[in-house]
Amino acid sequence: MKTKKNSIKKTKGDIALEVLFYIFITIFSLLCLYPFYQVLISSFTDENTLVREGYKLFPSKLSLDAYKTIFSNNVIPRAYLVTIFITVVGTVLTLIVTGLAAYALSGKKLKYRGGISLFFYFTCLFSGGLVAYYLLITNYLHLDNSIWVYIIPAMFNVWNMFLLRNFFNEIPMSLIESAKMDGANELTIAFRIVLPLSLPALATIGLFTALGFWNEWMASSLYIDDEKLYTLQYIIVRMVNSISAAQNVGQAGLPPGVISVPANTIRLATAMVTVGPIILLYPFLQKYFVKGLRVGGVKE
Repeated sequence: MKTKKNSIKKTKGDIALEVLFYIFITIFSLLCLYPFYQVLISSFTDENTLVREGYKLFPSKLSLDAYKTIFSNNVIPRAYLVTIFITVVGTVLTLIVTGLAAYALSGKKLKYRGGISLFFYFTCLFSGGLVAYYLLITNYLHLDNSIWVYIIPAMFNVWNMFLLRNFFNEIPMSLIESAKMDGANELTIAFRIVLPLSLPALATIGLFTALGFWNEWMASSLYIDDEKLYTLQYIIVRMVNSISAAQNVGQAGLPPGVISVPANTIRLATAMVTVGPIILLYPFLQKYFVKGLRVGGVKE
């Protein structure tokens, strides 16, 4: 027998309201994109034109001076490689370590899991401070002037571990018990069942972790003396500060309107250079990111 599908007819009021919603969402999206477009087009604007005419939708004169200044030597490309390395390797290792810790504390498989969870939670409330942390990194772990100083200290995040643990607890125990009956050990269950079923949570945490590694610059200023190991963010911070100092000191005696260093456009160009890869990465993780926002939000 053929079954007829019930179709709900939209009234004129429903159609008008839907069109109104689309118009509102379109306008809101354009308003959100406008600052990004303004930064992008202004970074390609001539410095004198930007100072004289201000920020415009269509500048009268375009220039690549800001980007030429940024990439005038091999410091930025090398810093890019360092940042990409610590972002990729750090994110992968963080997801593995955090995921395995969350799996161990999920369910009822581990004895004294409550006490261990309390120990982890205690570290979220109290910290040893910067001095103790600096001594630990330099005198005991000897990670100074090493690229691993960016990765190892940040490889485990307690808050993300608790989020993953809550997500793992929502996976039906029947799947895990069936795998154990078939002879699977804990590592097999973790990597073949639990982690693949937790892609939304892993993608969400992975995105935030990658952002943290990508924006890292404090470790460079504290523990790194070799400029070959500087991150992109630290190079940009130093460059912007140097340009600001040069503009304040070196241009003090110049006539009004004369600009020797494209200071404003360099700030905008560095912003584009910094956020560009992350913006390109987000669309590939969006479908997992939206699902992962519900991590730990549904309890049985």
